[in-house]
Amino acid sequence: MHKNTLQTIRKRIQSNELPDDVLALQLADIEDTKALTVIASELRDKGFHNVVTYSPKVFIPLTHLCRDVCHYCTFAQVPRKLKAPYMSEQEVLDIAQRGAELGCKEALFTLGEKPELRYKAAREALSEMGFDSTLDYLLHVAGRVFKETGLLPHLNPGNLTPEELTRMRSVSPSMGIMLESISERLCEKGMPHYGSPDKIPAVRLRTLADAGVARIPFTTGILIGIGETRLERVESLLAIRAIHAEHGHIQEIIVQNFRAKPETKMAEAPEPDLNELLWTIAVARIIFGAEMSIQAPPNLSPGVLPQILAAGINDWGGVSPLTPDFVNPEAPWPHLEDLRRETASVGKHLQERLTVYPKYAQEFSTWIAPELHQAILDNVDSSGYPRTDPWSPGEDTDPPAMVLAAIGGSPKTISQDILAILDKVDNTIDLTEADIVRLYEARGDDFTAVTQAANALRKTQNGDTVSYVVNRNINYTNICYFKCQFCAFSKGKLSENLRGRPYDLSHEEIQRRTTEAWSRGATEVCMQGGIHPEYTGDTYLGILRAVKDAVPDMHIHAFSPLEVWQGAATLSIDLETYLRQVKEAGLATLPGTAAEILDDEVRDIICADKINTDQWLEVMEVAHKVGFRTTATIMYGHVERPEHWARHLIRVRNLQKRTGGFTEFVPLPFIHMEAPMYLKGKARKGPTFREAILMHSVARLTLSPYIQNIQASWVKMGHKGVKACLSAGCNDLGGTLMNESISRAAGTTHGQETSPQQMAQMIEDCHRTPRQRTTLYENATSERISTGLAAAELTDIINTPAHKYERKRRGPLERPGLIKAVEV
Repeated sequence: MHKNTLQTIRKRIQSNELPDDVLALQLADIEDTKALTVIASELRDKGFHNVVTYSPKVFIPLTHLCRDVCHYCTFAQVPRKLKAPYMSEQEVLDIAQRGAELGCKEALFTLGEKPELRYKAAREALSEMGFDSTLDYLLHVAGRVFKETGLLPHLNPGNLTPEELTRMRSVSPSMGIMLESISERLCEKGMPHYGSPDKIPAVRLRTLADAGVARIPFTTGILIGIGETRLERVESLLAIRAIHAEHGHIQEIIVQNFRAKPETKMAEAPEPDLNELLWTIAVARIIFGAEMSIQAPPNLSPGVLPQILAAGINDWGGVSPLTPDFVNPEAPWPHLEDLRRETASVGKHLQERLTVYPKYAQEFSTWIAPELHQAILDNVDSSGYPRTDPWSPGEDTDPPAMVLAAIGGSPKTISQDILAILDKVDNTIDLTEADIVRLYEARGDDFTAVTQAANALRKTQNGDTVSYVVNRNINYTNICYFKCQFCAFSKGKLSENLRGRPYDLSHEEIQRRTTEAWSRGATEVCMQGGIHPEYTGDTYLGILRAVKDAVPDMHIHAFSPLEVWQGAATLSIDLETYLRQVKEAGLATLPGTAAEILDDEVRDIICADKINTDQWLEVMEVAHKVGFRTTATIMYGHVERPEHWARHLIRVRNLQKRTGGFTEFVPLPFIHMEAPMYLKGKARKGPTFREAILMHSVARLTLSPYIQNIQASWVKMGHKGVKACLSAGCNDLGGTLMNESISRAAGTTHGQETSPQQMAQMIEDCHRTPRQRTTLYENATSERISTGLAAAELTDIINTPAHKYERKRRGPLERPGLIKAVEV
């Protein structure tokens, strides 16, 4: 019978189905804990791979008063035993501030249930502070903690009405209430919940359901060893699952083992043994499946943490470097390094999380109150995990030491699915979207394995040579009628308050910059700009001729697919005809910018009126057909997720397989500081350093063997950042630039030129061989190299002022991303 139950469960798991209620109830009779934990750990690995999370927090016991009298509890006290009925605001803020300084991200507010309904002392204290209820005070002080310390509150105030839940949601991205048990028997006389009206199962289940209606990410769980049976545990878990199935808001299930405490009615009650704890964890995992977070507090089971991990948990809960566990004060938190070591002992990587779990942080617009959106975005990466260091692209901050160490580390335990994906790369099998997303999720030893595999592939394809090109960026205008939400460079009628004044370079200034670039050793000018409302396809042809008139031998790398599309449209000719015209006028190659994220779900948010995904790909395909070589880029780290990165890479790869026209792939991390969508609180702070490294590594692995040049942007990553990229799959550092305007407008502090000498030094610092190249990856001539090494200082640039904004050219402005052009 039991064997058949386990076999049936395995079959359902293989079909990605949860055991139904009838099957789940049969688990109560299975005694084989080992068999259950094997199934549970496999499920956990399917959902969370090698990652085990914890939340660095401070524990704030706002009040120890409670109207309930649970027989096992020492948290609740009577007024005469307390210094004060409530913590003062200043006491709360002091703890929160110290916690923030120690790296905590969560403020866990724990308190008794509505003590003012039982104690006069509570009512009087609240009145003196100017509050009508404990919940009013909680709402106020949690709001202050959030605003003044940046910690994200997690509230555990007990049972709440729908109205109360809605009020608390405005200051708390997540909340919780332990169900403990749905056994009515435990509320009878002589049982642990007798005399505790808030522990009536129906009341607590109502709060769980109301929290789902309110769309609050919610924590709950069961308490084992207080007199319940195994069947009652399963029934409690199924009750939670039913509510979650309706609302989708339960973010974690806690399996907490009872600890007997002196001076309670259950002081002599037996505690559940390790087998009971492991059995219950495994059953919880099996009932909820691979995706639910299952937690067991590490301080309640010292010495057996590897066994608990093996039973199927993926989370340790909150761990504080400052405050004790006030509910279980006899059980100190493990030291973080000890917890990390014990987690690693079973091949898992300890990873911080926020109080709100990654899925809900990713879907913040659905699950988090608007007042908290920017705080969530500022704190998370693309997967919803917290940023754990201050690095952002463009800022003058050293890369995090832990990530640098991981790139060059020695992985001990690599997940089997990662090994299988890397084996596909070795066998030149194209990676699927799911494969690519999994590589982007790599953490711990998996991260090290991915970056080192990319670097080994780089060595096979490119050797130890690192290339760069001496070039000059010429951004001919910063006036643009498009409304890209990430761009701090373009200027329109209403954007003069942004960095710099509007300009529109004269042909003479373009020629002067081109001539100066040639005199300083450049082989290329890279030209792009805003889409000026007065520009037509003829404008771009004129710019090309001006450059060629000044320096006939200069390679012109210019015009993204957006300029090409707009140029063709304004002349009412097809793409191929226009591309042949610009080629005739001197254009040699095209940059692959304006790609941003090649997925219209993202483009609809960040650049809705720009060319869409299919249009970008169409321009590039036609360009390749005409004989142009082009680059391909990705601009990442704002609103998108890893699945969008994967789709982007697949679309680039598919086009390359058809045309072979891309010379290189260039990841461009989002510079957030001056970007409009960041300033509006609608974007992340660029990728984390880990994500930036992985972007280059995964690009190498995904695009191989079709694109074999992966470039790192020093202007966005910084010199130290690109050095790290060279150990993670990159073989090219792009251009010296001479003038860099677009990233600097967005806030980068990494300068506007890296000289050939600096390029060579960076490369040699990484024990690699520098090579000055042309745009098409040929070797630069000795004359160009020697000229560049002897280059004089740049003269000051002259941005020809734009005097008028009034339009002269009539007709619609071309907005290819929209259904039709917009008349203005």
